[in-house]
Amino acid sequence: MEKFAILARVEAKPGKENDVLEFLKSALPLAEGEPGTVRWYALQIGPSTFGIFDTFETTDARESHLNGEIAKALMANASELLAKEPVLEMVDLLAVK
Repeated sequence: MEKFAILARVEAKPGKENDVLEFLKSALPLAEGEPGTVRWYALQIGPSTFGIFDTFETTDARESHLNGEIAKALMANASELLAKEPVLEMVDLLAVK
């Protein structure tokens, strides 16, 4: 059962909203290839605000994801796509259905 999660918020630079949206959609196969990532959600919160919410059974799996391909790709493109640094919150899940 998932006990741990990451809630990440990213803010697109003006004019880069569609690029961030497409980047997040394109990351799905990378998330599917991570055995420790139980669930992975990419979401749009507002016109230029996006998020990623992922769940894990162990803190080791969460840490592995933080050092994985999605994070590397996002940070490699951050200066071009993002208005500011991503906000990452480590979350302990209290109940899961």
